[in-house]
Formats: sequence, C-alpha cells, structure tokens
Amino acid sequence: MSKEIANKLGTSAKQVNVNPRSVTNVSLARGISSTTPTQSGETGNAGYSPLTPITAVKNKLDPADTELKTLIDNNQSWAEAVTKAEPTYFKEMALKQEPKILWIGCSDSRVPAEQVVQLGPGEIFVHRNIANVVHHTDMNCLSVLQYAVEVLKVQHIVVCGHYHCGGVKASLGTTQFGLIDNWLRTIKDVYREHQQELDSMEDQKARERRLVELNVVNSAMNVASTTIVQNAWQKGQPLTVHGWAHNIEDGLINKLNLTLKDNSSLEKVYRLF
Repeated sequence: MSKEIANKLGTSAKQVNVNPRSVTNVSLARGISSTTPTQSGETGNAGYSPLTPITAVKNKLDPADTELKTLIDNNQSWAEAVTKAEPTYFKEMALKQEPKILWIGCSDSRVPAEQVVQLGPGEIFVHRNIANVVHHTDMNCLSVLQYAVEVLKVQHIVVCGHYHCGGVKASLGTTQFGLIDNWLRTIKDVYREHQQELDSMEDQKARERRLVELNVVNSAMNVASTTIVQNAWQKGQPLTVHGWAHNIEDGLINKLNLTLKDNSSLEKVYRLF
C-alpha cells in the first residue's frame, strides 16, 4: 500500500449522497407497480419503476416460510411488472451484459451493491468476499477482475468497504473464529503496517473505522498492482480504480481520497511499465 495515499485519507474523505432514485412507498418495494407505466418505464408514483432497485423492505422473511414461497411470489410479481413496463427487457438482457462498473465489496448482507448506489440489473459486475479483501494470490477474485477488465471492458473498479465490518473488527482482536482467521490475516497485515497510527487512537470505534478505510486502500492498491489492470492502462484502456466506504448507520458512501487512473501512485517495485 502507498502510505502517502493512506495518510491522505485521515482528513480528505467526504460523504456523498447516493442517487435519489428511491421507492417512497414501501408497498411498492416488492416490484409491483400500482400505476400505469409510462413509455420510459417510469410510473406515476414518486418516479417508481420496477427496474429501480428497492430502497428498503420492512417486511422480513417469515421463518415459517421454509419453502421460500414468498420469494418466488415476489420474483413472479417483479418479473411481470418489468415485462409490463418494458416488454423486451429480459429478452434484450439475455443477449449480453455491458456493465461499466466492477464492484468489489464485502459479503455483508447489509451492503448490497445495486441498492446502495441505486443501479439496476446489468449495470454492476459484482465480486464479494469477507471484508472486501483483494489478495494477489486469490484466483477467484483475480478471475473476476480479468473477466471484467479484459472481456467486459468495465471502466470503473470500485472497492467498497463498510463501517461496522465484522471482519475488520475481528482483525483488531486476538479471538479465534476458525478458518476465517487465515483470511483475515491480510487485514492484520494492514494493521501492522499502520500500527502506530491505530494504536494512538483511544476510541475503539474510531480505530475500527480507520482500519476499514486502510483495508479499502490496501485492496484498491492491490487491484491497481495487478498485471490485469496495469496491462489495461498500458494499452490506453479507460479504467479507474476507486476506494469507498459505506456507512451502514446513515446509508451514505464515504468517498475516500483514492482514485487511480494509472500506475503512477504505485510504489516503484509494483510498477510494470
């Protein structure tokens, strides 16, 4: 990780609002339109469309629904509403995908990529793992990265962590949790690299938030250091790596001071050209 970039994050991060396309009527959040769709696919109810990602759903899954019938019913209602709004939508989507964004995020159920930024199906190519770790030997992540960059030709790679991350919190302690301890070792390495700064923080919550950000920086820098991304840059392919942290407490994205468009910010040993 570039310590120069990491140090900038302490004062220059700012919050940005997500796209205001939202569902104001929770009864509509299940994908059922109660009004007549317009030609653009929007309905007359608060700009709602079945193609707009749901903002919130208050009704939880019923534990008694062991067959998940509710989910199948929701799916059918949503598919019917989408087809009514745009009759050829699914047929066209089945032909190809052309996302412009690769999202590398945490597996945490509270941070669904599409809902957080209010984008619909086909717009984000997603890879998620515990604590949004990008490691140079993770063939799963690297395969996703290569496909996104070389085949799909995405133009943006967003590494998005989140505050209140269980993986990051666990990395600050010494309790064993099992197999996952080996995965979290990468975050402990980030902690070790910035131990003086982190240990100087008396507030535990502030320390956790800072490690969340530093972990995002580390993962984003690892993305930028790959042969995949650097080869794309060398060929002139438009590609930007972003570092974000999502705040579950208010739903807002903290846009960290990390935007990489070439390998000039990488330490010299990692540059391939």
